[in-house]
Amino acid sequence: VQLQASGGGLVQAGGSLRLSCVASGRTFNSNDFLGWFRQAPGKEREFVAAINWSTSSTSYAGSVKGRFTISRDNGKNTVYLQMDNLKPEDTAIYYCAARSGWFMTEEISRYPYWGQGTQVTVSS
Repeated sequence: VQLQASGGGLVQAGGSLRLSCVASGRTFNSNDFLGWFRQAPGKEREFVAAINWSTSSTSYAGSVKGRFTISRDNGKNTVYLQMDNLKPEDTAIYYCAARSGWFMTEEISRYPYWGQGTQVTVSS
């Protein structure tokens, strides 16, 4: 499985960005989950959001709920993270990751496939 993330950039507080993650390497199904994680300077990597590839069931970290929306386009093998009302504390490198399993999880160690990161910087 290969994951390619893109869409990061510099935005002012209150602004929006949409991240994309293109997945390739095999066919994805209802046992697959794609997630977004982020890592700020000096901090540990943390969960942001995840989605089931087939059912579109989603999960969000409390810090982004109501501001970020994860979605997927199966035809394009792409998962998106729409980020609205961005705050300076959202500044981080954002990574997409994938796993196969029976349940959605926020645990980083359960995601074996990772894409390269994309930098998001929110200025105040």
